[in-house]
Amino acid sequence: MVIIRNRNIAHIPVLDVVKAELEDQGAPAVFFLHGYTSAKEHNLHVAYLLAEKGFRVLLPDALHHGEREGRLFGRERDLAFWEIVLTSIKELEQMKDALVAEGSVDANRLGVIGTSMGAITMYGALAAYPWIQTAVSFMGTAYYETYAKAQIAMLEQDGELLDTELKQRVLSQIRPFDLSQQLDKLAGRPLFIWHGTEDQVIPFPFSEKLHETIAASYQDKPDHLHFSAEANTPHKVTRTAVLKSVSWCEEHLLGRKVSS
Repeated sequence: MVIIRNRNIAHIPVLDVVKAELEDQGAPAVFFLHGYTSAKEHNLHVAYLLAEKGFRVLLPDALHHGEREGRLFGRERDLAFWEIVLTSIKELEQMKDALVAEGSVDANRLGVIGTSMGAITMYGALAAYPWIQTAVSFMGTAYYETYAKAQIAMLEQDGELLDTELKQRVLSQIRPFDLSQQLDKLAGRPLFIWHGTEDQVIPFPFSEKLHETIAASYQDKPDHLHFSAEANTPHKVTRTAVLKSVSWCEEHLLGRKVSS
């Protein structure tokens, strides 16, 4: 039986999903970070599949999302995008520390999966935290500054007047987490990258370029890097991608080689 608990971890609303027999144990764990305008409950299907394999799955609500929604919606929330991402990076470590302290996760077997904005967050966390043992990106980008500049250009084309000082402040705040500028931080850690080729929200070439750039550094560990390009697929995670990510976590956090 899989148990779902809605709890606060480090003052953050989180769904804690785990098999009943592992509830009071330090289980291998996966953090699942949702996308923009989504919420923790929307990814329970992935959490169930992972929990069935023996993981504790933690699904937090990002700032201004889910239980944390307030008065910030629409364009105002758009403008807070990078504040949300940076807050989630900080909160990821806070949740990890709290869970390790209470003995509910195995500190040596921790992974992070992110979807869209959550995958962007995951890449920033890889730049910051060596404790992440394996990671999965669904439709994300590690190119923080490049993506932020594209967002700014789009907002200005839509008539948004953005102060030059504000733009520079955002870019300076995200720069330390721009994994594309410090790829050595990957350190050969297992990374699964999935992206639909017809994605118009976070364009597919971001993932394609990252894979091409880092592939050589994984030559000694080819099983630690997987790039999955799904043809004719827009900005939506497919069942195929989900099942592959579950197998990836099984292999790299539980040591189970899963045949494809």
